[in-house]
Amino acid sequence: MQTASTNIGERMGRSQELSDSKRGPVIGGHLGNKSIRDISWLLNIPRSTVSGIITKWKQLGTTATQPSSGRPRHMTGRGQHMLKRTVRRSHQLHAESIAKDFQTWCGLQMSPTTVRRELHGMGFHGRAAASKPSITK
Repeated sequence: MQTASTNIGERMGRSQELSDSKRGPVIGGHLGNKSIRDISWLLNIPRSTVSGIITKWKQLGTTATQPSSGRPRHMTGRGQHMLKRTVRRSHQLHAESIAKDFQTWCGLQMSPTTVRRELHGMGFHGRAAASKPSITK
């Protein structure tokens, strides 16, 4: 019996996608009546991934990756970094002025609503202190 490598660097990361050349042996092992645990151990792939591949193969008849659903994000990581840097430099800017600045700097056409949404996602919230009556004489 083969020994599986225990080197963590060789294991598949969470954001990586399994190649088609590794999906084939998973189905081959399933058709050869191997258990999910054995396939996982032999190919050094997480059991949840093996189970997902087999389930998809049973339902759709294919192991090919499907296109991701949903609309792509308007702002990339670099744009988010620039937005964060802009807001940290001057905290008093309005979303409209930030959107105009982005259009001149990067050429990105962005609405103030998108700017607000991205800033909220980064943890920036526009809050002002409540006005309180003066109680001193």
